Order: sequence, then structure tokens, then C-alpha cells
Amino acid sequence: MKSTTRVTLTFTAMMVLTGLLSSTASAQTAASGAAATPSKWAQEHPNRAEVVKRVDNQDKRIAKEEREGELTKGQAKKLRANDKQIHREEKAMARQDGGHITGSEKKALNTQLNENSRAINKASGN
Repeated sequence: MKSTTRVTLTFTAMMVLTGLLSSTASAQTAASGAAATPSKWAQEHPNRAEVVKRVDNQDKRIAKEEREGELTKGQAKKLRANDKQIHREEKAMARQDGGHITGSEKKALNTQLNENSRAINKASGN
């Protein structure tokens, strides 16, 4: 074979392989993207469910105390902001760990929720 023919064949072979490799990489990226989406199990993981339920319960307590005049609007706003921050942290932790939170992360979030609960009690005079 002539050297120009050999170079052309080698170049063509490289292009074919490159095409195969890029399509394989695209398929792997698509598959990993699907796996990165948290499953229903991960979204309803017991650790997450407990923290989210506590945040919701505290929001309801704040609304009740505000309705009953035990909290001012300013106090309620500050306490809700604390709850929202805790919920944002929970979501960020879950994103980092495949859609669920670890026991130590749950413990840290519960500590923050306990502090906010005490703040609600103190602000409302309970």
C-alpha cells in the first residue's frame, strides 16, 4: 500500500473510533444524569421525612402563635427565616448524597430545629 492510502485509512479508522467513543460517552452521561435524579425512595427517606415534617410543624406553630397574638409579625418572620434556612440546608445535603441525608446530618439539622423551637417558645412566652 502507498503511504498516503495508509494515512487515509488510519485517519478514517481514528474518526470511526472517535465517533464510537463519543457516542458511548454520551450514552454514559445520559445514564448518569438519570441516576443523579433522586428516586422517590431518596426523596421520602426517613431521615429527610423527619426533618421536613419538623420544619412544617414549626411553621404551623409560628403561624398559630402569630394568629393568637403571642408573636409579632417581626418575630414570626425571623423564626420562619430560620426554618427556611434549615430546609435549604437539608435540600443541599440531600443533593450531595444522592437524595438522602445521613444520620449525622439529620442530627445536625435536628439540633438547629431544637434551637429554633426554643426560640419560638421564648418569643411567645411559653
